[in-house]
Order: sequence, then structure tokens, then C-alpha cells
Amino acid sequence: MLDQAVARFRARFDIGTPVAALVAGSGITLRAPGWEKVAEVAYPEIFPFEIHHLTGHTPTATVWRRGSQGVLAFNGRFHLYQGYSAFEVAAIPRLAGLLGCPVYVATNAVGCLDPDARPGDLVVVRDHINFQATNALLGEWQRWREPIFPDMTAAYDPELRHLAARLAVEAGFRVQEGVYCGLLGPSYETPAEIRMLATLGGTVVGMSTVQEVIAAHHLGMRVLVLSLVSNLAAGISPEPLTHTEVVEAGTAARPRLIALLGGLLEELACQRS
Repeated sequence: MLDQAVARFRARFDIGTPVAALVAGSGITLRAPGWEKVAEVAYPEIFPFEIHHLTGHTPTATVWRRGSQGVLAFNGRFHLYQGYSAFEVAAIPRLAGLLGCPVYVATNAVGCLDPDARPGDLVVVRDHINFQATNALLGEWQRWREPIFPDMTAAYDPELRHLAARLAVEAGFRVQEGVYCGLLGPSYETPAEIRMLATLGGTVVGMSTVQEVIAAHHLGMRVLVLSLVSNLAAGISPEPLTHTEVVEAGTAARPRLIALLGGLLEELACQRS
């Protein structure tokens, strides 16, 4: 099914020489400053499974072009808590990888375990802890493509992390590196769970991204994950957690995030030329 989806996409859209694939988190809008939007296609026209609506996510992919180079922007993602399988959650990075994108840049909105953090801060992810009780490589994937047992030591590309941290400061973010804890959701974590995650070395917590990173790294893509702090986690925040504040944080950070991504795409385009 993936091979067929890739063939259909190639037949319809000329993405040129791919520079990167970008993926939007909750409430986050992706733009490619200086690039021309040449197509926007709905997910039901791309992926061979039912697409579920989720507030804060736009179920479309945008093709951006500049000269001979292209960028793919996925304006919403799939989550296990919506009822998608690990295969379906990983369909976005696999489509991007099979289309030739060398870099996978995932953004997400997170709760932060650091009491000194505040909404709008940015965490460049250096590692993750998978609490989602599944893996995008389960089952027949080992017959589809090697390696069967991929090493995850450098799943988060060090060079891209350093570049993103510099660009984030230039864009006006308070920024740090940290560990992403991926939980299943959709309920938010309890205060006891947050204390456990902090004890285990977690920095931020969310309900996405981990399966995408596993799949993208398995395909040999360089991976960068940018976590936008939308709230302090349960037991740290004095207020109840809501999805509304997640979307609002993404909206408030939009200009800075677009500036950061614009600088990142410039660097990646130069490396690809």
C-alpha cells in the first residue's frame, strides 16, 4: 500500500530534489518562507486508510518548491490514541522517506517537566523514552527493509540539533535540549506519572512523534524534533490541562517557529545543492 501511495504521489506532483519533510504538531502552522506553494493535497487522497478529524491538525500535505528543490510539509499527524495503528502513524515519515526526503523535521506541542519552563519555550529533542507499548517496526516490516534491529543511539541527528538550537535563539526562543517521553494518551498524565517521568530523566511529555522517529530513522533519514512547550505538566501546573491551551501556544509561537524553520530550510537547501 505504501509503494502504491508513493507511486500515485510521484505521478501527480513534481517535488523536485527533496530537501526535507516537515510535520506539524497540535496548533502549529508550517510555512516555508521564500518557497512557492505549488500544491496542497488532502490526506484521503494520499493515505490508504480512513482519516480522522482532530482539532489543531489540518489533514493536508503541501508541496513547496524553489528552483529544482522541494519541501514536503505535512500539516497534521496521526496518533495512536485516535485509533490508528503504529503502521498508520508511521505512514507519514515512510511516505516522505520513500519519496527521497533526506531529513525529517517533526514539531510537536508538549507538556514540560521543568518547573522553570514556560509556555512558548522550545526543547530540541536529543532522545526519547517510548511508553506507547508499541513499535512502528513490529510485524512484517523486517521483511520489507533492513535492518531488522536498527540502532537508536543517534536517532536524533547531533548536527541538526546544534543547528536548530542556534536558529531557535536567533528566532527569539528560550531553548534547551531534552528527552521526549511518548505516552499513549488521550488522557493527560497524572501527577504521579509526571514525577516518575522526571525521575527517569524526561524533559517533556507528549502523545506522538516516537513512532515517526523510529520509522524515519529506520529508513535512514536524519531526524530533528522540535518540541514547543504549551504547558507545564500535571502536578507542576496549578491549572487543569486542556487541549485549548496546547493550540493557543502553537498559535502564539507561529511567527518565531516559521522564522526558525525558514533558517533551517536555507541551511538544508545549501547542503543539498
